[in-house]
Amino acid sequence: MGTFADAFLMVMDPSVLGVILASSIFGLFVGAIPGLSATMATALLVPLTFFMDPLPAIAAIVSAVTMAIFAGDIPGAMLRIPGTPASAAYVDDAYQYTLRGEAEKALGIGLVCSVFGGMVGAIILATGAPFLAEFAFQFSTVEYFWLACLGLSCSVIISRGTAVKGTVSLLIGLFIATIGIDVTGGFPRFTYGSVELMAGVSFIPAMIGMFAMTEILRFSMAKRHDKSAIPKSNSSVFGGQGRMMRDNKGNLVRGSLIGTVVGILPGAGSDIAAWVAYAVAKKFSRTPDKFGTGHPEGLAAAGASNNAALGGVWIPALVFGIPGDSVTAIAIGVLFMKGITPGPMVFVTQASLTYAIFMTFFVANFLLLFLGYFAIRGSRYVVQTPARLLMPVILLFCIVGSFAITNSVFGIAIMVVLGILGFLMEENGFPIAPTILGIVIGPMLEDNFMATVIKSDGGILGFFDRPVGGTLGVVTILIWTIPLIGMLMARLRRQSAARA
Repeated sequence: MGTFADAFLMVMDPSVLGVILASSIFGLFVGAIPGLSATMATALLVPLTFFMDPLPAIAAIVSAVTMAIFAGDIPGAMLRIPGTPASAAYVDDAYQYTLRGEAEKALGIGLVCSVFGGMVGAIILATGAPFLAEFAFQFSTVEYFWLACLGLSCSVIISRGTAVKGTVSLLIGLFIATIGIDVTGGFPRFTYGSVELMAGVSFIPAMIGMFAMTEILRFSMAKRHDKSAIPKSNSSVFGGQGRMMRDNKGNLVRGSLIGTVVGILPGAGSDIAAWVAYAVAKKFSRTPDKFGTGHPEGLAAAGASNNAALGGVWIPALVFGIPGDSVTAIAIGVLFMKGITPGPMVFVTQASLTYAIFMTFFVANFLLLFLGYFAIRGSRYVVQTPARLLMPVILLFCIVGSFAITNSVFGIAIMVVLGILGFLMEENGFPIAPTILGIVIGPMLEDNFMATVIKSDGGILGFFDRPVGGTLGVVTILIWTIPLIGMLMARLRRQSAARA
């Protein structure tokens, strides 16, 4: 009990609370700007952590990322431009709310669900870290390959329109992901002599282009322009949220658990967690046709998932010293810099500090409820801004964000090219979401596929000879084949009826 008391006193120190507050405001600002991701917010904080003690240094990272993940919903809802990759999964639903004049309601759903998921993730982190990290540690390249396949299958499920167009969109994303140096042979693919393309297509400029540039191009080509970009919001942030949470309690719990489990897996994180939770919610929904039209089920599940994953990624980081994502990789570096080595012994040698880190998750999520409210209220001025003034500012932010990722004009070129591609796709009924997910998961799919093939000497049984991997493989194949079998059976029934 003394350990918990010491940890509580450490967190309640005014200097620590001051750092959490300042980092939270900073995280909200960075997350709300398209292109400036939660990882970038963490990287920008690192120089300041040189002058801090271990707890405030880690607390600054935790609070900034917690705020940034939610803040990415704000431009997503207002402008259909995800502020962070984790917001891309449900940006269409959020934006449809805004077009109905319910922007604050959509952001309120995202806020309360993010806090709920964040609290669930923090509870699981504090109570089950060693057990869950041991489970994640059993994952090999086989499990990651099937997990990537499952994630890609989700992209077709959540996409609007026909399954054929969703699949084509996914294949476009996978093709873009192959550009660069072959991970196995070290041979350049589809680079056409370009040195910049050897590093591949960076995801952030691609996402900015396919969402932001598409909207800018659509606005530029419109014959008539409204006085404001979107209808004025007449909804409230917290109005009706209690009923929404009761109606979607299953999605909240399921999304939070999915987020935590996916977050535990190194390399997955909030981005993939949100896509998976959204797809699962659509699969179990009684009204899947409403997804993408401004429906609370997808917002609740994915909103809870992306913040729950923030707790999950810290489990392998603290227990084994294995970063769950780029943010925890930076955090582990900060801990090493402070003379603290993450691993099983940290729960013994630095018990008070470890539990104090756990407590910062609760403080950050509690603070999110209040700061998020004021951020949403402030975002209403975006709605009232004339589109002819707003679009140039958005374009400026897009250019800055794309340049910052690659530190070259090449990032801006990626944004423009994929923006034109996204515009042409949407004009012809091809969804953008599967393309984005293909770009994200493509490298993970290829890396783990090639590693498994090499380890199994090219044998297909290597993909099924592990219990977890074999189970994931069978489930994934069933997801692929059951719809095809259903279509075949329906066709046979129609032929039988025609003969009769």
